[in-house]
Amino acid sequence: MKKKVRNILLAGVGGQGILRASDICCEVMMEAGYDAKKSEVHGMAQRGGCVTSHVCFGDKVYSPLAKKGDVEILVAFEKLETLRYLDFLTPDGIVIINEEQLNPPVVNLGDALYPDQILEKVKKLFKTVHYVHASELAAKAGNPRAANTVVLGALASHLSFEDALWEKALKASFPPKLVEANIRAFHLGKKA
Repeated sequence: MKKKVRNILLAGVGGQGILRASDICCEVMMEAGYDAKKSEVHGMAQRGGCVTSHVCFGDKVYSPLAKKGDVEILVAFEKLETLRYLDFLTPDGIVIINEEQLNPPVVNLGDALYPDQILEKVKKLFKTVHYVHASELAAKAGNPRAANTVVLGALASHLSFEDALWEKALKASFPPKLVEANIRAFHLGKKA
């Protein structure tokens, strides 16, 4: 049976673990027998800038970038980043929003206001919107820095890959002392 190309877009701010999350996604997809490609943009990430990663998978993927209107799942690791990338979603796209708010420099300087009611705005546009309290769940899992893994678990709940594949990829991506907490964080995110 032919596997169509599916597109996921992960977006956030530098330092949130977006690139590691996209690497883990690709590992899982390749282990499951798909062709998987990713693209990443992290120009000013060290200065709190935007970071994005497109993850595309299927029988044969020719481009690591999804066009606007072709993304099935938008995963926003930071609330404001959700609004930046909504135009990439298909009309029936899924939106996963982490509750974290990281003010961009223009907000910190007082030149702009952080938008309010982001979740409510997105819910008016898309049917399937999930809000994840990743920092809280990461702390519960035993590693406050595992918020990206919580968000990855929330994404996994919308994909049909076996937990064993995710756990294998997590074990390969983290030092041994962090593996168990990240696996717990992943499962808490999947349940959320």
